[in-house]
This record gives sequence, structure tokens and C-alpha cells, in this order.
Amino acid sequence: MNATATQPRLKARYNNTIKAQLAKDLGIENEMQIPKLDKIVINMGVGRATQQPSLLEKAVDELTLIAGQKPIVTKAQTSIAGFKLREGQAIGTKVTLRGDRMWEFYDRLISVAIPRIRDFRGLPAHSWDGRGNYTFGLNDQTVFPEINVDTVDHQRGMDITIVTTATTNEGGKALLDAFGFPFKKGADAENAPRKKKRRGPYRGGKK
Repeated sequence: MNATATQPRLKARYNNTIKAQLAKDLGIENEMQIPKLDKIVINMGVGRATQQPSLLEKAVDELTLIAGQKPIVTKAQTSIAGFKLREGQAIGTKVTLRGDRMWEFYDRLISVAIPRIRDFRGLPAHSWDGRGNYTFGLNDQTVFPEINVDTVDHQRGMDITIVTTATTNEGGKALLDAFGFPFKKGADAENAPRKKKRRGPYRGGKK
């Protein structure tokens, strides 16, 4: 029996074609240095859960459907009186995907979920951490077809971090590009947005 037949589609594609092409494009001779996906982390913050715990329960249920794996509940590490937040209070949910579940989620992400974003024009190409890992945000959980829009009580966003074994942003981007990741195109694709200048001293409270 062909072992490739039991692999997730994108994992087989990586092993059969992308891996060798990356080695050639990046000039890598040591197979262990060829960039690959390591894990995918999904964070869903639920700030209002401090006042309404049922919102967190719903977020956990939805993230379980999206990821195919039970997430953990994240808690505040410090107390912030202005936000009525106490240390140890539940404020969100998080899941880390590895192995075949990671590959299957990544496949659904780029082939199904992202194309469902309304008026989509690409994801920012600058959101790297300097070590080959890429983070971006989604504003609406209903881009994932696993979510039944008739049961959604609130729109929930999430941050998704794609962790690679690359040691540079260039290596990480080459890996995602090889899968056809939908980065923004054009002259400003590589430029991070300019930070707004703060007018006058910041004295706390709302900006």
C-alpha cells in the first residue's frame, strides 16, 4: 500500500514536490534544514466573557468545530482594574495543531475558509516575527463552513500563527508561497502599515 495515499493532501504535496523545490530555490543541501510546517496555533479572545461566561463556552464549542480538536481556556496573567479583569480570569480559548490535524486545517484554511472572506484582496505579507513564523487575523468565524451561521450568537475573530522550522522570514515565506498562500500582491505588499503618530502626551484612558 502506498503510504502517500493515507497522508493529508498538502502533506503529500510537500513531501513529493515542494520539499525538493524549496531545497533548490533556497540553495539548501542539508535535508534537515529545508523549511516545513511545525504547528498552527489559533487564539480566540473573548473579552466579554469576564461579564458573560456563556460567551466563552460558545467560543470553545466553535473553535472545537473549526480546529477538529478540543481547545484550552486561556486566563489573564495580570489584573487590570480599568477593565474589571482579575488575574486568573478566563478571557479566551486557544488550540495548537500538529501532525495530520495541522495539515488538514491548513488545507481547509487556504482552499476553503480564506476564499470565503468577503471582498478578499490578500493577507499582509509583512506579518512575520523574524524567525520564519507568520501571524494573521480573521474577523469572522463563519468563513469556516463547519460553523452554522444560524447558531452564531456573536461575531468572533481569531489570530492564527503558522509556525515553521525556517530560521528566517524569507525561508518561511518561501514555504507558504510554495503552497499558494494568498499574500497581498503589488507594490505595497511587503510594507508594514505606518504607525499613527500620537498627538500630545498619553495620559491613560481612551486614545
